[in-house]
Parts: sequence; C-alpha cells; structure tokens
Amino acid sequence: MELIRGAHNIRPRHRGCVASIGNFDGLHLGHRAVLDLLKRHGQALDLPVLVISFEPLPREFFLGAQAPVRLSRFRDKVLTLQQWAVDRLLCLPFNQRLAQMQALDFIETLLVEALGVRYLVVGDDFHFGRHRQGNLQTLSEAGQRYGFGTQAMPHFDVAGSRASSTRLREALLQGDMHMAQRLLGRPYRLSGRVIHGDKRGRLLGFPTLNLRLGPQKLAAQGVYAVEVHGVAAYPLPGVANLGNRPTVDGLQSRLEVHLLDFSGDLYGRQVHVELLARLRPERHFENQSVLQQQIGHDCLAARRFFADRNGASAPLGLST
Repeated sequence: MELIRGAHNIRPRHRGCVASIGNFDGLHLGHRAVLDLLKRHGQALDLPVLVISFEPLPREFFLGAQAPVRLSRFRDKVLTLQQWAVDRLLCLPFNQRLAQMQALDFIETLLVEALGVRYLVVGDDFHFGRHRQGNLQTLSEAGQRYGFGTQAMPHFDVAGSRASSTRLREALLQGDMHMAQRLLGRPYRLSGRVIHGDKRGRLLGFPTLNLRLGPQKLAAQGVYAVEVHGVAAYPLPGVANLGNRPTVDGLQSRLEVHLLDFSGDLYGRQVHVELLARLRPERHFENQSVLQQQIGHDCLAARRFFADRNGASAPLGLST
C-alpha cells in the first residue's frame, strides 16, 4: 500500500481511482464492509482503491483534550488497511485551512482535479466541509456534474446493532474484549517496535518488552491477557499493562508485556500484541512490594485464561 502524506504529494499518476473518506478509527467490520464494496467497484472499473483519512482526527482538532479517546493509532490504521488490500492511503493534515474549506471546493480541488475519483463510497451519515455542510446529497449532485458515481453504505449490524466506532469505544472502555472482537472481526491489536525500558519489570522478577505508544490516550486501558506475534513462529502468551504507568509516574502511554514462557533479547523487534481479555483495570500501588505481588496474581490469572481457552487441565506452566 502506498501512503500519500498530504495533498501536496498527490502526483499525476494518482489520478483515476475509487475512493472512500472518513476517520476509519478502529477499522471495525462496518469499515470493512465499506471497503469491500469499494474494492468491487475498483475491480469493475479496473482502478486502484484509495482511502482518504485525516491526522489528527477532526474531533481532536475541534475538541482537543475533550475529544473521545482513540481506538487505534495511525500506525495500526496503516497496517490494517494494508492487510485489507487497499492500494493507497491519502492522509490529509486536519488543520484550520481544511476545517474552513467549503464542501464544493473539497470536491472540485481534491476529488475531481487532483484525484480524478470515478466512484465514491461513504457511510450513510457522512458529513464534510466547513460546518459539516457537505453530505451524501452534495456528493451525489457533484457526481452527476463531474462524472463520478456515489454510494452510501448502509448500516452493518453486529449482535443486533450497528457496528460503529462508538460501540467499539464503549466495549474497550468497559473491558468487554469479546464484544470488541465481534465488532472488529479480530482481536484488538496494537503494533510497535520493542524499546528499552527502565528495567523495573526485570528487577521485580517479571521482565517486560515495552512499546511506546505516544501521548494519545487509547480507549483500552488496564491489564490484559495477550498474545504476541512477531517473536516466534507462533503467538506467545503473556500479560500486559496498557496505560500511563501510574505506579512509576509515566507520562506517555505505553504497553508493557511480560511473556509467560519466554526469555530472550527482543529490542528493536517489530511485534503485534493482541489484547484478548482484560484481567483488571490499571491502578496505583502503594509500593513496589505490593506491585510485585499483584503482577504475580496477574500472571496466574492470564495462565488460567489461556488454560480455559485451550481446554487444558491446568494453567500454562503449572503442574497439577
């Protein structure tokens, strides 16, 4: 997949495509349905599939710290779209200029002149342009004028209700990883490169691999049973803390994973961590001794989770 960072990097070879526009935060099954439909149009027209998204997300630009927490980081969005066989991702910086752009100017300068969009698929509640003045009717009328087709994707239901970023966010905030997986069609996943931490986990007897996630708070927070991909030929079980590390006064979101039955140097390795079950919320501990004891309980809880899931007679690594 080709990543185009900003409209100024659109080249003549990018003209002619089928496209969709949106935040695509979380990339749940509703998003997948939109892109599957778009790919069918791309195949029929023999044109590449282009996704247009934004960084920061519009709600983050307008609401700042009051914006809903993110479902996925930009890196994970790129990786998932790549797995979904999207040909190009155009990431537009959402700034004051874009926020004030009239809907018709957006259509004419970007969709028609720069990209030569031949077919557009969006959600049925899609709005765009200054004061959200543009909608599906705006796109449909412009399509008749400029020669591109437009289609709204109807609701995609999961468990009797619409699959949406709002539902996925609520599931993650509540620690309902089963519902999150149903909405995603896969486990909730975070990706990154293993970095050097402060070695506190090793001193406590529970060495961790650390992924720095940046300053953006994510909807998932707490301690989880996880599987780690990218270390061995098969996923490795572990227990992970996702949050701001309140016990050690961490300032950035970080994912710390203790692999249950593995030891080795993983610094610099690119890994994917799937959050399978939340064991408990993140919380502050009065001292390192209490923290060490709790980590032991968390590891045991994770082993029991994997034993139950795998139908084992005893937790992983434990004798009967």
